[in-house]
Amino acid sequence: MTIREVAKEAGVSPSTVSRSLTPGGTVSEVTRERVRAAADRLGYRPNRAARGLITGRTGHVGVIVPDLLNPFFADICKGVQARARGLGHAVFVSDTERDEGLEMDAIRTLAPEVDGIVLCAPQLSSEELRSLSDVTDKPIILLHRKEPGFASVTADLVEGMTDALTHLHALGHRRVAYVGGPRSTWTAQERAAGIEAMASSGKVEIIQVGSVAPHFDGGITGAADVVLASGATAVVAFNDIVAFGLISRFSARKVRVPDEMSVVGCDDIALAGMAAPPLTTVHVPKAHAARAAVDLLFRTLGTPAGEDVEPLQRVLPTHLVVRGSTAAIERP
Repeated sequence: MTIREVAKEAGVSPSTVSRSLTPGGTVSEVTRERVRAAADRLGYRPNRAARGLITGRTGHVGVIVPDLLNPFFADICKGVQARARGLGHAVFVSDTERDEGLEMDAIRTLAPEVDGIVLCAPQLSSEELRSLSDVTDKPIILLHRKEPGFASVTADLVEGMTDALTHLHALGHRRVAYVGGPRSTWTAQERAAGIEAMASSGKVEIIQVGSVAPHFDGGITGAADVVLASGATAVVAFNDIVAFGLISRFSARKVRVPDEMSVVGCDDIALAGMAAPPLTTVHVPKAHAARAAVDLLFRTLGTPAGEDVEPLQRVLPTHLVVRGSTAAIERP
């Protein structure tokens, strides 16, 4: 099956077929759908290698994440894949295990094979990010990291943390512990900013427990014991996985959640609603963020050569999902 046969079936020229089946091609949506329908009826599939020789495109998108064991990043990958597939691109995924060296290696390795990269929650320093222009000329979109000079998609984590503490305050909690994540990461700094903003209001006393690994073990280890020793009646965790670790440790210490300790997570991964008790958490729009990052990438790819376009930085709203891990505190 050839492009000419698709053109005859759709009643358009071969060049229109080519533009219709190429992401960013300049045709109307009506024409694009007619051509795609004709291609589907005839079983036509574009030859990526041949198209790449003509367009200079690979038909691939790269997505780099720090930890695929965390369901949050698995959801990001699925969102990127769904959107890229809809735009006719395949996706290459790389897990850097939260290692800056592996992250830079992944960028160098993927760049020649893809049209652009979605770099999720990068561990690289600001200086290292700026040096990426020496590594590749392929567009890089930051996801869950904001950096001058880069197009990015982030979630309003400051507002999310504020909402979490406002909820706990409304339930009567006045002494709240915060178990933070790796201090060097942008997301940890944003979460901390939200916590500090609420602390400065004087409504809630914040007990800063410190920084833990963003894993289940981060909650199981000494952090839970510090929370219990602090006299806090509630705790906000860096993410849902850490919150699960805290709840597990509280259970081992015979501390009932939420009757004796309220727990709030962040991210709203699918498991949050399946936990016992179901976890109150800050919802981060993972699928929306992934789609927005891919759209930004294709917008960048469609920029005419030499046109100076200011990188776009999108901030998506968060909201608190109240479930069974938080409850009102009984006061004498």
